[in-house]
Amino acid sequence: MNDWVGQEEQFGFGVYAGRGLDLVRGKGAVVEDESGRTYLDCVGGHGAAAVGHANPAVVEAVSQQAGTLISCPGAFANDQRAKLMFRLAELAPGDLNRVFFCNSGTEAVEAALKFARFATGRTNFVAARGGFHGRTFGAMSATFTPAYRRDFEPLVPGFSFAAYNDLESLAGEMDKDTAAVILEVIQGEGGVVPGTRDFLQGARELCDRHGALLILDEVQTGVCRTGPMFACQDVGVVPDIICLAKALAGGLPLGAVICREGLEPPVGRHGSTFGGNPLSCAAALATLDFIEENELPGRSRDLGLYLMDKLRSLENPWVRDIRGRGLMVGMEGRGRVAPVLRALQKVGVLALPAGRMVLRLLPPLTITRSELDQVVSGVDEVLASVAKAGVLE
Repeated sequence: MNDWVGQEEQFGFGVYAGRGLDLVRGKGAVVEDESGRTYLDCVGGHGAAAVGHANPAVVEAVSQQAGTLISCPGAFANDQRAKLMFRLAELAPGDLNRVFFCNSGTEAVEAALKFARFATGRTNFVAARGGFHGRTFGAMSATFTPAYRRDFEPLVPGFSFAAYNDLESLAGEMDKDTAAVILEVIQGEGGVVPGTRDFLQGARELCDRHGALLILDEVQTGVCRTGPMFACQDVGVVPDIICLAKALAGGLPLGAVICREGLEPPVGRHGSTFGGNPLSCAAALATLDFIEENELPGRSRDLGLYLMDKLRSLENPWVRDIRGRGLMVGMEGRGRVAPVLRALQKVGVLALPAGRMVLRLLPPLTITRSELDQVVSGVDEVLASVAKAGVLE
């Protein structure tokens, strides 16, 4: 048998906390290792596999486009890119109708920060404690967790942090030099913490009062992860800029910035070689078609409620809280989540951490109720062992 894990350990950088598991194929919500063992995938490419692994519509679109045109830089128009721009402008809330394509979430955040500085002529940003926006220098400067930052300082100057869901704290960080406030609608890495309607609407009002922009990072929550196309639609907030990535192209690399007119910089101030390439754009169009045809917004909302109800019914003493929206679900425990994740993998369920004590579930939106029942059964089995062993704080 090929030792893919060993080869990656030998030749890779070692920057990831490896699970000791190779994944070589997938279908829907199920992935398979080299030996043929299957797992229910609630990692979902960190939310990128929203329409399922090897989705037939995406596979067909990618195959067709690969034989037509793969690369086309932004200086030339392209049918797939133009169609996707139009589609996103139609779907975006309010008057957001300008689209810039890149390759990832962190690149989308970088672009949004640049656009905000250019449009306002100001230099400072306010982000949230517990927020995560990426690992490149600008995005990392807006990321709160010291572990992501400390080895790379000094970072980009001009960033400060307010308490999440605390309008008084946010107001205290804003002044005449604030170019933008950048927030997640639901903090992912920070523990799957939903922003309240009052906080997010209040952030909009504070930005308007100070002449600052509101950037909403929907890299993980966008494309129906929480129910609607954009999570901000659930709380009635229209930002100035939305950052997208992960699920947008059915698992292929594609990021996007959607903003209102007047915020886009002139020729030469920003760009991307691979951003908006025809292959990823074709995959994104197929993904959006599949979402619409299969009514995934309602499915995401309904299955999320079903999953959270099932998890709450376990009544395990390890569990402190269960929260989320749609199929972005967090289970906060009374001890470290790492041993729980390892034990879940052994019973055939793959999940994510969200901080030290929160288990995060991001399954494909195509997952079935019976598959969710299997996930809950695996969680129940593992937590029963944890409780029996007394592995609590």
